[in-house]
Amino acid sequence: MADTPTCTIRALRAEDRPQWAELWTDYLAFYGSSAPPEVYDSSFARLLGDDPRDFNALVAEQDGRLVGLTHYLFHRHGWKIEEVCYLQDLYARPETRGTGVGRALIQGVYDAADAHGAPSVYWLTQDFNETARRLYDRIATLTPFIKYQRP
Repeated sequence: MADTPTCTIRALRAEDRPQWAELWTDYLAFYGSSAPPEVYDSSFARLLGDDPRDFNALVAEQDGRLVGLTHYLFHRHGWKIEEVCYLQDLYARPETRGTGVGRALIQGVYDAADAHGAPSVYWLTQDFNETARRLYDRIATLTPFIKYQRP
């Protein structure tokens, strides 16, 4: 792991909106996607809201600057009594990749899941995301599931 300033993992705050939007824009662009302004507004409001069905957010901060984000939610599972945790979005600024930011964000989600009583945490990534997959292969188990989606 490269020498970098220590990052702090914390909950998203209202004053993070500009930096969060920048990170989320870069994340969506990485996957060849984008969202209109009203989706940014809705998503940010939900991330800060108190509806337990909505997503939660953690950010990684270094020297007062946000360098990563993750969005996750808890939901019921038909095969389990306890809820499970879905980690939907995970992004670290390119210059911080390989420095532990992504790992720290995932650990933050693991900790939140444990506190919630949801021992299962899962996520998806695209097969070309080799940098992230090197991390995922060290800290999680690759499953044989293949995703299908309505066109």
